[in-house]
Amino acid sequence: MPPDIEAIAEQVFVALADPSRRSILATLASGGPATATDLAERLPITRQAIAKHLALLTDAGLVTPEQGERRRVRYRLHSAPMQVAQQFLAALARDWDGPLAALKDHLEGSA
Repeated sequence: MPPDIEAIAEQVFVALADPSRRSILATLASGGPATATDLAERLPITRQAIAKHLALLTDAGLVTPEQGERRRVRYRLHSAPMQVAQQFLAALARDWDGPLAALKDHLEGSA
């Protein structure tokens, strides 16, 4: 597996580890692009905390900042890194399927 895929997957997993960031992503997914202020009005998180979370989500590539009207930055969901993380997990699962099946057969045979 190329190291860049693993690095992207790691950033996604770190971003998704926090429930506030998952809430921000879910809000953007259901409501479309939004500013930090818009998100603060919809979520029980301060605008300052949202701004910090958005910076991490931007670094992970999960959201893309876009210049809006009156210098307001709107954030749009970007799914490509999530797809890379899914590919990483699928490859990991494939690597485990054979050994786990062999272990299951072994354990069932010795019972």
